[in-house]
Amino acid sequence: MATEAALGWWGVPLAIAAGTMRGGTPFLFVSLGECLTEKSGKINLGLEGTLLTGAMAAYGTSYLTGSPWIGVLAAGLAGAALGVIHGWLSQQFRVNDVAVGIAMIIFGSGVAFFFGKPFIQPKAAQLPTIDLGAWSGIPAVEAALQISPLFLLGVLIAPIMHWFFKSTRWGLFIRAVGDSPDAAKAMGMSIFKVRLLSVVAGSFLAGIGGASLSLYYPGLWTERISSGQGLMAVALVIFARWNPIQCLWASLLFGGAQALGPALQSVGIKEGYYLFNAAPYILTLVIMIFTCSPKRSLTGAPGALGTDT
Repeated sequence: MATEAALGWWGVPLAIAAGTMRGGTPFLFVSLGECLTEKSGKINLGLEGTLLTGAMAAYGTSYLTGSPWIGVLAAGLAGAALGVIHGWLSQQFRVNDVAVGIAMIIFGSGVAFFFGKPFIQPKAAQLPTIDLGAWSGIPAVEAALQISPLFLLGVLIAPIMHWFFKSTRWGLFIRAVGDSPDAAKAMGMSIFKVRLLSVVAGSFLAGIGGASLSLYYPGLWTERISSGQGLMAVALVIFARWNPIQCLWASLLFGGAQALGPALQSVGIKEGYYLFNAAPYILTLVIMIFTCSPKRSLTGAPGALGTDT
């Protein structure tokens, strides 16, 4: 907010741009993880719990070790651990993906809240930033243009994942299992293993998304730090048509929507404050209504997504 106060109205677009990158980082990692999971024909609605567990693991590990990068690794491993549970449970006979997802939200949140109690007050080491605004000489601009290395990592992962799905053997396996499990099984693929590995890898990325919350922005650990971003990421993947590159753009859109309220409030616009702060949730609702229309087909959706196979 200091940025906008110092620059006046010129600070609003700068604040939104900075908030887009900051707020879009967790959306990016979680959506890429969910994209990988859904490409295999499974849906992980438990990402909210994964995000919280990753945020807690990152913050606690960073505090105990003094290394935020070890905290990021711990967040990914914590997410992967939940992914193992989710991937195994969701493939048992007559087990519903939605039911497992809800159970994992409760379980992941409970684990994060229980083990995170001692870390609410202490201050953990934060991730270093890349300062893109040093040229300006204006402290407000310098603060706004401090970029997290995790954001750049996510931007790099998106095209790599797009290439992975289109040009690698394992990417073909995942798409084959997600589009036609029977055909993939006839080709000798293990449906269980491919989906389990996809869920685990996707949850690993979602855990890193949690690390971006607690070790960069807002840079603390509280029990409400995720604000539903894990669930919103599921709608984001649908909006992106299961395309990693489009997940990147959609994440930036959600991050910008999240930054809109604080940016306008900082220059004295208080009317509609709650409406602006609710922009990401409104955007999620609009996307779900738009994409769930019976008159529209979901192009790019894996053929087995939502089925019991």
